[in-house]
Amino acid sequence: MHRQGPRLIVLLAVGLGATWMWLCGLGLCPGWGVANAADGLKPIPAAVQKAGYARDIQPLLKKYCFSCHQGEKAEAGVVLDVYKDEAALAADRAVWKKVFDNVEGDLMPPGDKPQPSDAERELLLGWLESKILAVRCDGPRDPGRVTIRRLNRTEYNNTVRELTGIEFKPADDFPADDVGYGFDNIGDVLTLPPLLFEKYLAAADKIVKAAIVDPNTRPGKVLLAREMEHSLGGQHGDGWNLNSNGEVFQQFEFPKNGEYEFEITAYGQPAGDDPPKMVLKIDGKAAKEWEIKSKEDAPETVATKVKVLGGKYKVAVAFTNDFYDKDNKDPRKRDRNLVVIKTEIKGPVGEVSDDLPESHKKLIPVKVTSGNKSSVAKTVVKNFASAAFRRPATDEEVTKLLTLVALAEKEGDSWERGIQLACQAVLVSPHFLFKVELDPEAGKGTGPAYAISDYELATRLSYFLWSSLPDEELLKTAKAGTLRKFGTLDAQVKRMLKDERSQALIENFAGQWLQLRNLANIKPDLKRFPDFTPELARDMRRETEAFLAHIIREDKSVMDLLDANYTFVNERLAKHYGLEGVLGNEFRKVSLTDGKRGGLLGQASILTVTSNPTRTSPVKRGKWILENLLNSPPPPPPPGVPELEDEKQKLTGSLRQRMEQHRENPACASCHQRMDPLGFGLENYNAIGGWREKDEDFVIDASGELPGGESFKSPKELRAILKKREAEFRGCVTEKLLTYALGRGIEFEDQCTVTGISSAVAKQGNKFSALVLEIVRSDAFQKRRAAAAASPQGKSQK
Repeated sequence: MHRQGPRLIVLLAVGLGATWMWLCGLGLCPGWGVANAADGLKPIPAAVQKAGYARDIQPLLKKYCFSCHQGEKAEAGVVLDVYKDEAALAADRAVWKKVFDNVEGDLMPPGDKPQPSDAERELLLGWLESKILAVRCDGPRDPGRVTIRRLNRTEYNNTVRELTGIEFKPADDFPADDVGYGFDNIGDVLTLPPLLFEKYLAAADKIVKAAIVDPNTRPGKVLLAREMEHSLGGQHGDGWNLNSNGEVFQQFEFPKNGEYEFEITAYGQPAGDDPPKMVLKIDGKAAKEWEIKSKEDAPETVATKVKVLGGKYKVAVAFTNDFYDKDNKDPRKRDRNLVVIKTEIKGPVGEVSDDLPESHKKLIPVKVTSGNKSSVAKTVVKNFASAAFRRPATDEEVTKLLTLVALAEKEGDSWERGIQLACQAVLVSPHFLFKVELDPEAGKGTGPAYAISDYELATRLSYFLWSSLPDEELLKTAKAGTLRKFGTLDAQVKRMLKDERSQALIENFAGQWLQLRNLANIKPDLKRFPDFTPELARDMRRETEAFLAHIIREDKSVMDLLDANYTFVNERLAKHYGLEGVLGNEFRKVSLTDGKRGGLLGQASILTVTSNPTRTSPVKRGKWILENLLNSPPPPPPPGVPELEDEKQKLTGSLRQRMEQHRENPACASCHQRMDPLGFGLENYNAIGGWREKDEDFVIDASGELPGGESFKSPKELRAILKKREAEFRGCVTEKLLTYALGRGIEFEDQCTVTGISSAVAKQGNKFSALVLEIVRSDAFQKRRAAAAASPQGKSQK
């Protein structure tokens, strides 16, 4: 429909821009920050209750902290001398949470600096915990406010697949999604740059044309000339060279009466200035004649429409020699040829044939006639818009979309083309591209928080577990208004977790939380690790995904992630691990009995993404454990400190010895005290996760001592220590999964939610389903802070 192209693009662009402005006016544009949760409330000693910032706390900070944390060259970029009162600290809680963690862990002040007494340390920690970091949990919970979330690339592809039934991925051509808080589904960072808007327009056009057949443009049966019978012609490249009244032909059965379009691609070899003539014949009768002026380097395609009665006919493309000059003695002027490359027959024009793709039948499930076009159009458009918007389309929305159908037919296009345009408009609507959650109408007060609608809750749930739109059953429950009914929500969650679409939770949540997506970009040094292949890398990821799928679908304890005595391997990965008795490419569950492996920390995917190309990296591995298992990330390294690789000329011995020399730098010591021991506990695994007893000429020393005094001598003993930190690990998994589920970072006021969920999960045996259910039952998931209501905890920061 070329005549409507510019008009359509302007219409869609203006509509999208206007709706975007409308959404911003409702307070749904990005702009809410986040912070990490603090620890829970504890009894407050009298000395802490009486302490004041200026009188008691600031002098302690000046005495022990300001020497390193002031001015432009402050260690780790943490500047502490700028906070003048208690309100300033409360407005920047993320910084003071880090201070609290480092002081509590005896990491700050560094060992070569003056140390506070036990009483001074307890006063500082108690005051920070009770006055700055504490959140009361005995009142109404603040559910937070999720910024309107655009569909990310994965969600877009999955949603299009569910809408149309077509297995293709148009979003793979979109710009990469930004990541916030470790995930690419965070509303604050999912912007809409102009380039992406253009991609949306182009993708919508491709989607509707692939899903819905337009009889005016549908490809017909292709007859290649070299497959046709011929007379007086010879094969020439990709076509047939016709001369002396030659032709190519084929018996073709026209399915019904109607008008058919014929397209012929050919080029000529003229005699002098006279081009060859080509004629289309149907059962020997000429239907159309052309002069073919094009040459071999630029063949031309000609077309005509012919009314044909249903039946089998001989369809021929012939060279006509009416102007053949027998008396001309110059052979260049009496010899001309025609080369026919292909013939296409389409039709009947304006009618949709019976052999329709499943996507067309899915979107237009009834036969369309001249008498029911109007009613069918309304039904098709309303159903498609309602599914795409994840809630019933309004009468006003449907009416506007139907104007595109009418406009298409008015300008001579098919009814199906009009349906394509209406669906295309849906696919560039903000109600499709964004997970819209609207505040109640003005004047209908709801207090500081309100419950989102059942349709909005269904959308949150489906994109949490499936990264796609709600299915028919979930929408029926939302329509009935019973999604929150006792037992209904739980039943839906359990059903959805068992559905194969929950694989999206593994690929998208776990793929980002555990950094499995990075595995595709890892390039180990093949001279050092010749066994590493792309196939082995895929097996590594599949092991972890199969392991997680087992925990989810069999409803195992999340603690299995730390120390399960089983995993999933095929023959290639089993050989890499030194496991016997596994044959073939199929993955299967195997028991781990020798103590060398167990849980995530024994899996090659994790061990490979936390290594360098030429060697292991205890720092990366330790940092990974702190960030992803204990939710205690270290600060970034201070500027000017060289990497270990840069120092290798002056550092000697085993990797462990070189790192110990590196750690002698006071600027490095405090953080490496936390990271290095954890990483050394995994040194029995090489850079691609294979087990080893030696690193070159050095015997592996996998022992370590943690800041709290706990020590270990092997990966097995390290896993046992981590498993004792059940509350920390469960809290970490809770916060990661809650962040992913909400599409926003965790704020300080979410502390009570995180603690409450984690405690409830512990009482239910740490079952994975319990974790998901407690998240879905929470106010943070089911409610939303009203636009006018400020956070009760003041300004939040990352």
